[in-house]
Amino acid sequence: MNATAHQPPQIAHANGIDICYEIFGAPDAEPILLIMGLGAQMIHWDDEFCRRLAARGFRVIRFDNRDIGKSSKLAGGGRLSALEFLKLRFLRIPVAAPYRLIDMARDTIGLMDALGIKSAHLVGASMGGMIAQEVAIEFPQRVRSLTSIMSTTGNPRVPPPTREAAAVLTAPPPATREEYFERFAQTWKVLRVGSFPEDEALDRSRAERTFERGLNPAGVGRQLRAILASGSRKQRLAAVKAPTLVIHGTVDPLVRPEGGKDTAASIPGARLLMIEGMGHALPIPMWPQIIDAIDKHAHGAAAKAA
Repeated sequence: MNATAHQPPQIAHANGIDICYEIFGAPDAEPILLIMGLGAQMIHWDDEFCRRLAARGFRVIRFDNRDIGKSSKLAGGGRLSALEFLKLRFLRIPVAAPYRLIDMARDTIGLMDALGIKSAHLVGASMGGMIAQEVAIEFPQRVRSLTSIMSTTGNPRVPPPTREAAAVLTAPPPATREEYFERFAQTWKVLRVGSFPEDEALDRSRAERTFERGLNPAGVGRQLRAILASGSRKQRLAAVKAPTLVIHGTVDPLVRPEGGKDTAASIPGARLLMIEGMGHALPIPMWPQIIDAIDKHAHGAAAKAA
């Protein structure tokens, strides 16, 4: 078994769109799909993170969600207006959206179908956690285990982001390449919370790689609309049968710690792991703890199912 095998990015036609994906690890290893968050390309699952996870006996598949990176760009309502936000917040009037999280869940299933994967372990971060939750609710037979990281249930009672984190979400897109690089570093400084020199040293190269793969500000707006239009999953999460691990940072400024606690409380038998000092990011010093937890959870679920 070659745990270091790495297939370069490829395109799969799934659920009526093109999805760019990449695979690390041996073809006969336990399949694990990594689903990224709002406006984040698949490379936000760092190459080295994927390699380390593959070395634990997984076939690691990361992919660009619709409207991001090298996957299909859609059309329709983009950036949210302040009026829509206010209507949603105070009058509970839902926002209009060209697609919802369930459509993104179907993209995930479509990719699994294209790769001939009957069932897999799902690991979702932030919006990716919401998509993974939708898959676990609607397609239970396809999910070997669920790991929801720095995500939430859509329950409106969960506290909103801090003012600083909300400003990151709603800032107008940068006008130039240099402005993008500056914004990238500022954004992650806010989301990581605290000092992470190893990650800060990589901000520039990560920003360059993201920029080179292509930006789609309107697509990020549509993804945000999908989240807001999808409402709460809290009641429906009671039906989740997959063994579930919820990982959340104690200082997350964007999806507050209560979001992770609400997710764990809503899914029968879910285990909650709160990581001290972790914000809304996967910083390098916390990889060992996160990878150990995913490894133990997924392999534990696989052993029970065998």
